[in-house]
Amino acid sequence: MAKLYFVRHGKAAAGFGAHADPGLDATGRLQAKNIAEKLAQLPQMRIISSPLLRAQETALPLCAQWNSRADIEPSIAEIPSPTTDLAQRSAWLRGVMQETWNNLDEDLHAWRTVMIAYLLSIEEDCVLFSHFIAINVAVGHANKDGRMISFRPDNASCTLLSNDGGSLRILELGAEAETHVN
Repeated sequence: MAKLYFVRHGKAAAGFGAHADPGLDATGRLQAKNIAEKLAQLPQMRIISSPLLRAQETALPLCAQWNSRADIEPSIAEIPSPTTDLAQRSAWLRGVMQETWNNLDEDLHAWRTVMIAYLLSIEEDCVLFSHFIAINVAVGHANKDGRMISFRPDNASCTLLSNDGGSLRILELGAEAETHVN
């Protein structure tokens, strides 16, 4: 059984509708440091990060603690937006967050399928630095919950899942927070 420590990135310097790939703000950097201190108490394991800057910056303190580097994995990146226009992107996200998967288009289903297949392929304990929607994909799949959003992971919270013989299971949900889309 592989344990998957799924960490949501720290607080970003800008929201989904304000910047395509923001890094962390000062609060986010502190959150990254704090979660790294907690995770560093575990036996060292593989670190995997979304290619987006906020996830990579959240991984950096743990990489420093373990004198390691994060492997970049596109399949755990943020939900792909159908537009690059930031205002439209934000409105689109607010809409899809209210949906169930059976009401969403096939591009999103393909993204979800690739991510779940990747998570189910992991055979060793690891820490994954990712995003709100991506963590919801994993939690929803494990719970067989068809909603896009079934859980509101806080910034720099850690949700513990397992890949148990090709089946995702929730071992512990991370801290939840009030969230909004900018």
